[in-house]
Amino acid sequence: MTAVESSTKVVLGGTRGGPDVATLRQDRWWIQPVITVAVLTAFVIYSTWAAFQNRYYYVGADVHRDLISPFYSPCLASNCVPGAKAGFAFSGWTLSPALLILIFPLGFRLTCYYYRRSYYRAFWWSPPSCAVSDAHGSYSGETRFPLIMQNLHRYFFYAGLAFNVLLTYDAIIAFRQPGLGLGVTVGTLVLLTNAVLLWLYSISCHACRHLCGGHVKSFKAHPIRYRIWKFLTPLNAIHMNFAWASLVFVALTDVYVRLVASGALTDYKLF
Repeated sequence: MTAVESSTKVVLGGTRGGPDVATLRQDRWWIQPVITVAVLTAFVIYSTWAAFQNRYYYVGADVHRDLISPFYSPCLASNCVPGAKAGFAFSGWTLSPALLILIFPLGFRLTCYYYRRSYYRAFWWSPPSCAVSDAHGSYSGETRFPLIMQNLHRYFFYAGLAFNVLLTYDAIIAFRQPGLGLGVTVGTLVLLTNAVLLWLYSISCHACRHLCGGHVKSFKAHPIRYRIWKFLTPLNAIHMNFAWASLVFVALTDVYVRLVASGALTDYKLF
């Protein structure tokens, strides 16, 4: 008994996606890239404006407060307003102190794995969404300038941790009310929330997870690192949420301090 060979002709109907067809998707796939462009552009514009303002970044003892904007902390310029200056300063630097420090937290976000995906899709359309054609005819990865600079992410991560410590210190100091003692105001909660969100964004980072245990060959030989890695893994799954929440809130924190410092808003005491 011999086997009988047979074949079935398959005909695919419809238009296939390709260079001449951007996508076959019928949903509003472009909404997410547009929102990403809008939010990131708004943040860049506001943070640049705020960095060059060089005023209304500190609320001090004259109103019984100790609040400083995260854009200006630590205040390292020689012309920082009274009470805002850190333990040391760059002598002769009279420009905005924000220009001395923003490169590090912004560098951390710019090289972040999640943000890379977001702005590659939103600004470069590479690709803008799943099942949508790439807007570029070739792909070289991150092997050429300037994208090769993305390899600095782990170092910006270390710098980000240092700034998290400083902003946590600012949040603790915000409980101090000069002339009144200790207490909690709306500003205290704002700075505290900002610090918490920045820590969640940092420890949920892919670089942090890899550092703590991602490259370990045997978890059995490193039980403590395994526990840390296991704790961070669920946070890493929602890294996107922390990325957006911390980005928006750090800007809102500057807005709040700015409004209080300018006298447009009162920092109400809760208890």
